[in-house]
Amino acid sequence: MTDVVDADTGATRSDSAPPRAEIALKTVTAAPASPERTRRVLEQALVFSGAALAAVYLQGDDGRTLCLAESAGVPRTLYGLREGYPVDGLSPLAEAHRTGHPLWLGPAELAGFPDARRMPVQDLHLAALPVPGTRGCLLAVGERPAGFGPDDRTALTLVAEALARTAGPAAGPGAADSGTPHGNAFSLAMDSGRVEVGDDLLDLFGLEREAFDGRVETLLGLTVPEDLPSLMSVVEAGHMSIGERELEFRVLRPDGPPRWLRLRGRLLPGGEGRPVRLAGTVADASALRPEVTDVARVQKLAAALATAGTVRDVGQAVVAALRKPLRADRIALAELENDRLVVTVLDPPAPESWPELWQSEWRTEWPDAPVRAMPTLAGALRDGRARIWPAGSADLEPALAEVGPGGLAVLPLPGVGRMAGACLIGWDTPHDFGPDERALLTASAGLAGQALTRAHAFDAEHELVAMLQRQLLPRRLPKLPGGVAVARYLPATAGLEVGGDWYDVIPLPDHHVALVIGDVQGHSAGAATLMGQMRTALRAYAAEGHPPDVVVAHANRLLMELETDLFATCCYVDVDMEAGTAWCVRAGHPPPVLRHPDGATDIAEADGGPPLGVLDRAEFPMTPLRLLPGTVIALTTDGLVESAELDIDTGLDRLAHELSVSDPAHLGLVADALLGNAHRGDDVALLLMRYDGMAVRPLREGWTVWRVPEAARHARRFTKRSLRAWGVPAEAMDTALLVVSELVTNALVHTDGRVRLDLTLIHRRLRIAVTDTSPRTPVKPTHLGWESTGGRGILLVEAMSDAWGTVPVSGGKQVWCELQLAY
Repeated sequence: MTDVVDADTGATRSDSAPPRAEIALKTVTAAPASPERTRRVLEQALVFSGAALAAVYLQGDDGRTLCLAESAGVPRTLYGLREGYPVDGLSPLAEAHRTGHPLWLGPAELAGFPDARRMPVQDLHLAALPVPGTRGCLLAVGERPAGFGPDDRTALTLVAEALARTAGPAAGPGAADSGTPHGNAFSLAMDSGRVEVGDDLLDLFGLEREAFDGRVETLLGLTVPEDLPSLMSVVEAGHMSIGERELEFRVLRPDGPPRWLRLRGRLLPGGEGRPVRLAGTVADASALRPEVTDVARVQKLAAALATAGTVRDVGQAVVAALRKPLRADRIALAELENDRLVVTVLDPPAPESWPELWQSEWRTEWPDAPVRAMPTLAGALRDGRARIWPAGSADLEPALAEVGPGGLAVLPLPGVGRMAGACLIGWDTPHDFGPDERALLTASAGLAGQALTRAHAFDAEHELVAMLQRQLLPRRLPKLPGGVAVARYLPATAGLEVGGDWYDVIPLPDHHVALVIGDVQGHSAGAATLMGQMRTALRAYAAEGHPPDVVVAHANRLLMELETDLFATCCYVDVDMEAGTAWCVRAGHPPPVLRHPDGATDIAEADGGPPLGVLDRAEFPMTPLRLLPGTVIALTTDGLVESAELDIDTGLDRLAHELSVSDPAHLGLVADALLGNAHRGDDVALLLMRYDGMAVRPLREGWTVWRVPEAARHARRFTKRSLRAWGVPAEAMDTALLVVSELVTNALVHTDGRVRLDLTLIHRRLRIAVTDTSPRTPVKPTHLGWESTGGRGILLVEAMSDAWGTVPVSGGKQVWCELQLAY
């Protein structure tokens, strides 16, 4: 895509961040209510404001404390943030809550608050915003030196408004848990041990509603004795702080093996006359914890690896198949390149979840595994056998021991004739490696190694073709006189082969601009290569000065001569930026869509010819278009307006509607919005140009030079008369008259046929162009002796002009130069 700037720099944040944040938040809040919805809202603050942490605090039932309800980003303890703040205290959160106004604090302002000494990081920026209509506040922390800019503040304000819609007007830490729990929810009073539960939770424990006495001890009595200590540590609140709790445990069943359950809950402070409560849910986790000897798991992994196209897909399939069933705390999968391990997947991905040595090797998204510090890993790769170290193994270096202090498995991944990579699986608590589990690890390693080899070859081929395509598309679009153009390219996700969609913007003489968009049939390296050939050919034919229909006809003839089985569609629009007119030529391609200044849209009724490369003697009719200042021309490929579920007429109508409701003042945002709901089954290219009209139109005069002995004098007289009519003083004409004399004389002496002189003046810059019928470019002599009778003309033109050159035109060439007139 063009016109895109790295978001970390903040260069384009003012054009795109708030609108995108608003769209993303509307999508999140429109989703059905779920425990994860508030977290997803907070995650948008991390994306669109650059915050490192976002949290929402809600007023407790006692009305005296703002309690942490949910957070996203880095752990709050890294910044010394509390789980609760007194409403009448001297904290930024309490001040924003009391005043109802947001606070934007930098390091200097934060130093004035008592809690500043708790913050280990000093160069912080903090934002505290009231959540409208609730008793809560949004807290955001950022580490960027510039703090929260205007667009970051707008995004955080939108997040606060979204939290209001998510939490509701009476939200508080206990609002969601008031009343009798439903489904698999529970609410436990920590002082009395009385628990209120939903019917689904009782079914998980195998109890009937009539048989349950409401005591937590009744439920604890049904758990496996080995899991009781960890479960008791959750339900006993004497040493616990307010916050979230999660663990898995087993319950006994009379007719089968124990069932795994997962408890998720939050310890909530008590209000006036209410005890501290543990509220949450209990879900069935047995589907994640079947016996590891189950052959179906290996078959499922094999099926997932068979469809994995990339190295990243292989890694994600391995993590999905192994981590949860094995209850592993971390998995790393790395590809072996020469003697270096390149990590492709880390789970969990957060740097703080991995040993300190790994963090020091962090690059961008993933680190390079520090093999030089792990000779044990290098030895396992040389041997090619899976190795397992139980808890307490003393022969492991720290970089490996800290990956799995409770147990570590290193699985070399054998490929075809070489070692493809390695998989590291670590546990924090002591883990017992049974024989069935070892067999599962060995079988998984063999499958993953073969898949990794295939994926590496696929990735290399795809990257080569993608790089070819990136090189063939324009890196940036030119600045246009009296207009603005933006383009976007969106590759398909339904397949990893690149397509042949392309676009181009070609500046032409006399303030003409050619807008080109096209699509080569198929998705392959051949399609990408042919796309590059067609783009180059169209640009070359346009530069020669041919009219639009001839340019497209020449490209069609070239494609026929290439003897390829592929064809291409194309739409070519030649825009006169001075007159506000255009000529459109279509070759089997969707027509342009015009958005007029009043917001009305038209699908141009442009007659079209067949696709390029189908008929040898095809005709490509030209259709005129009229452009008023403010008109937007939209050219796109069929991937945006046609799919298996969408016919092209409906797609064009939808594009026209979306274009009509857009704001053409921000053309980049318009392009992003049009691609927002694009079907990703095919590549999409989109080219937009807004015609603004030229504020100052150039002055032009032209004259056909007669082949008479005094032709040069006549040319100078024509030039002098034209410049005088344009208000150029006589003392500023001498250089122009000398250059005209030399160029006209050179054309008359060295060519036959018609010679034409054209003058153009704009902003005191004079362009002199002499056109003749000879294709030969003037040769600048490398050496001139005193006896030489010619060759000095071009040297004089070069010395006197600010710029000069030659361009091919239909049937000949044009020699031009530009002079900045001083007056």
